[in-house]
Amino acid sequence: MHKQKSSWFLKGMLLLGLLFLYMPLVVLVIYSFNSSRLVTIWGGFSTAWYSKLLHNEQILDAVWLSIRIAVCSAAAAVVLGTLAGYALARIKRFRGSTLFTGMVSAPMVMPDIITGLSMLLLIIQVQMFLQNSTINIFYFERGFFTIWLGHTTLCMSYVTVIIRSRLLELDQSIEEAAKDLGARPLKIFFLITLPSIAPAIASGFLLSITLSMDDLVIASFLSGPGSSTLPMIIFSKIKLGLDPQMNVLATIIIALVGTMAIGFNYLMMRQSTRREREMVEAYNQNQ
Repeated sequence: MHKQKSSWFLKGMLLLGLLFLYMPLVVLVIYSFNSSRLVTIWGGFSTAWYSKLLHNEQILDAVWLSIRIAVCSAAAAVVLGTLAGYALARIKRFRGSTLFTGMVSAPMVMPDIITGLSMLLLIIQVQMFLQNSTINIFYFERGFFTIWLGHTTLCMSYVTVIIRSRLLELDQSIEEAAKDLGARPLKIFFLITLPSIAPAIASGFLLSITLSMDDLVIASFLSGPGSSTLPMIIFSKIKLGLDPQMNVLATIIIALVGTMAIGFNYLMMRQSTRREREMVEAYNQNQ
């Protein structure tokens, strides 16, 4: 009887937690089909705001810019974060390891306004140096490139922590066996280590995309004319009043992100199941 009551209590707490997390999203999706211009008053079912959003060039340009920055930042952060996490996990002690660990983790705990301001000052100094230099082929304006640098710096810290944690709990006996058989370190990394940490890499990539798409402060410091990201556009429109098109945009983002998350989770589970089945078959063959 006590176990049954405990089970009902846990299920109730789980239900409350899910309602707390997802009820605002459900309300937002419902009001994206509201015909009224007032987002807090239901005026009937309509898809007119979806049509208006698809013809809003300002929002569409901001969405495309944010997607490009997010994907490029996530890709760069995954590469740099994987290398940094591998170095921290496999090289136990080296000169400056403590300083390196602190510098890698600093953007993760540093306030975004400090990160954005410091990177802005650095970029201004670099621009002045390149502008006054005789070789100015590398000169750049603030925009896509500078926002990409800021988001890569931010996302790399999270990817490093994820990859390092996965590598620390990974069994190294397979890698050591490959070394005994004469495999080179680079081959071991690509054929053994990299497939083993693939779920962590996918998680870091998705988290980096989320962080980049969500960032407002760093992008505000590093953006230039004509390079407003989606959070910047949304923030500027909210200051003038809630726009029903923002509900539509948020609904589309929720659908895309949910589909991607479910798809990646399905692929990871399928890969894990296949690997376990292959291990069982190999074990049975050796018996």
